[in-house]
Amino acid sequence: MTKQQLDHVLRSAGRITGERRFVIIGSQALHGQHPDVADEILRSAEADLIVTKRSDRTEWLNAIGVQSEFHESFGYYADPVDEASATLPTGWKRRLVPLPPGDTDGVKGLCLDPHDLAISKYVARREKDLIFNCALVRLGIVRREGLLALIDATPVAEEVRERMRRDVASHFDDAGAR
Repeated sequence: MTKQQLDHVLRSAGRITGERRFVIIGSQALHGQHPDVADEILRSAEADLIVTKRSDRTEWLNAIGVQSEFHESFGYYADPVDEASATLPTGWKRRLVPLPPGDTDGVKGLCLDPHDLAISKYVARREKDLIFNCALVRLGIVRREGLLALIDATPVAEEVRERMRRDVASHFDDAGAR
């Protein structure tokens, strides 16, 4: 999804819900700090959106969700989620990054910091998440020390933390990165 497509999703989400601000927690959150990031890393067609004020309107986003007329017309869509949809490190809200201005009709997007995003994907550990995180490392978007610090601030079992540390080490070793 391009930045312009994300703007379109936000504009539409604002019109449907009456909300003026959404948190973006999936891979599209990279647009916050890296609006020109390579398409290879942002292949997903969905924008994971949290309604910030009126959570009772979250389900309204299904009007532009998967298999909706919007999705079928444009090839991308909103995925309505909530704060429980991803396991994130303590303090993630303080690190949210504003989406750069665009054609959103004044609707604001707040994006996960790339390190918080990577941590959520290390927790989920689906194959696509590990591939995504490898790309973040290879492109220099995340730093090893930043990830390791956030692992300790993530509410998961110690064995999950150890697995995450091994995954981070492996990704940085494979990329020859710091």
